[in-house]
This record gives sequence, structure tokens and C-alpha cells, in this order.
Amino acid sequence: MSTVSQSSRNRTKKIKKVNFHRTPRLRNCPAAKGLVVRVCIMNPKKPNSAMRHVAKVKLYRKPRVTARIPGQGFGVSKFNRVLVRGGRANDLPGVGYSLVRGVYDFSPLMGKKKSRSFYGVSRPDDKKFYIRKKIRKKMSK
Repeated sequence: MSTVSQSSRNRTKKIKKVNFHRTPRLRNCPAAKGLVVRVCIMNPKKPNSAMRHVAKVKLYRKPRVTARIPGQGFGVSKFNRVLVRGGRANDLPGVGYSLVRGVYDFSPLMGKKKSRSFYGVSRPDDKKFYIRKKIRKKMSK
């Protein structure tokens, strides 16, 4: 055990809290515009096996990022403009970003009914708007 003089000399310093970002290349922005440099295929980590489509994107603020291409069938090629957002692919090491469909040169996913906003699909014309219960009661009176 330390003496009184030792403990007064060697006080524990407060540890500064480090700001941890899962998407450091976006620099505190929700999304960033980029240019596709290369489109390639990656294999996932051990228990999974598939062919995952990945794009190497050069953001307009200089750094390069490896981003996942969501959905089936894509029309992304070299020199296309894309929007990159955070969101890692769990089974792809080094891939911490994903592309947003339906923005700039990246086409939306066709024939998607559920979770459309994720894949850039607009609302179909035949689908009626959801009306909240409170408003429905007022409208019926």
C-alpha cells in the first residue's frame, strides 16, 4: 500500500472520454456523395457463404470507402455517382458503409413492396395512405 505522500503525488488523472464514431469517414454527416471507383464481389466470414456485391467509393471529401450494395440486381458501374451512408455488413470484414438506392445514378430496386424506403422505391399508386386511428374516428362522425 502507498504512503500518504505517494498517493498525493500520484493522483489518478481523469480519463478523457474519446468520441467514438462507427462511420469516421462521413465526418459527422448522415450521408455523403461519392464516385464509384470499382465494383467487386467479396466472400463473407466463416459460417456464411455467398457472393456479396461491394463498391469501392471515393467520397468527394477525399477518403475512399468500401460500401455494400443492398438488394438484388444493381446497375452500379465505374464512375457512377452514389450516396453513401453508415451501416456495416456484419459478415464482411472492413465494410462499414452501404449505398443508398434511388439517389443519383443508383437505380431503385424494382418490385419491392415492404421496407421500400431502404431501397429507394416510391409508394405504389394503388396503395392507400395509412390514417391514424384518432383521425379515422373523427372522419367517421
